[in-house]
Amino acid sequence: MKLTLGFSPCPNDTFIFDALIHHKIDTEGLKFEVFYDDVETLNQKAFRGELDVTKLSYHAFAYVADKYVLLDSGSALGFGVGPMLICKNDPEELLSQLETGNPNLKIGIPGKYTTANFLLGNAFPNATNKVELVFSDIENAVLEGRVDVGLIIHENRFTYQDKGLKKIIDLGDHWEKQTGCAIPLGGIVANRNLPLDVQHKLNRVLRKSVEFAFANPKSGLEFIRSHAQEMSEEVMYKHIELYVNKYSVELGEEGRKAIKLLFDTALKNNFIPAIQEELFLTD
Repeated sequence: MKLTLGFSPCPNDTFIFDALIHHKIDTEGLKFEVFYDDVETLNQKAFRGELDVTKLSYHAFAYVADKYVLLDSGSALGFGVGPMLICKNDPEELLSQLETGNPNLKIGIPGKYTTANFLLGNAFPNATNKVELVFSDIENAVLEGRVDVGLIIHENRFTYQDKGLKKIIDLGDHWEKQTGCAIPLGGIVANRNLPLDVQHKLNRVLRKSVEFAFANPKSGLEFIRSHAQEMSEEVMYKHIELYVNKYSVELGEEGRKAIKLLFDTALKNNFIPAIQEELFLTD
């Protein structure tokens, strides 16, 4: 059976999916047509129901829970992994403007439906002057003055200081202090139209792919590097260590609790619609 599969070219995703798409594990008869896109493009594809299996932001998942169910493996949750707000000039002054909601303060974000944008809205509900950019362009947008503040995700948390940029606040740290829970960033979902046995098969082979990657961390090096732009091997593996962890193998009770809390908080703040469906894949 051939399925369409979407994930980002970022090292955490290529690390997770390498064994799956290159048949280094038994995929139980499943084959995949792969699409590599940034997370907001994947979110938009999920809204249209285009892919059988896809990575998406947890924020976006709230809008497509009627179309997709969350797999237990492959997620990016954790502590110390959150998005950050950065700037070129005075961080303290800009933090004050974020808190007061200065309407002239222009914020570059990696997409309306990213979990990063949800965390921004949760921390600074009055900061609403946002410009959507591809995540990899946000640092340059700040440097060039196209935006005053940048909301960065992925490997940019390792590179912004090298470009002379400064941290205003770590939104992940803000969430952790507020809730005591890990930050749910992105997950892997399967189309609800797929037969239930195929959904469970996907979950099994995805878990095997993650476990293979942990057991053989250098196995996918060339594949990971081929999609990692000009990232050094050191940064690639820092990125992987940050975003791929025990929650990527299986969410467990703790991971599910964090996801439910994220959605409860978003619903309370009117960031997402009410969800009627069961979020998680069940027996």
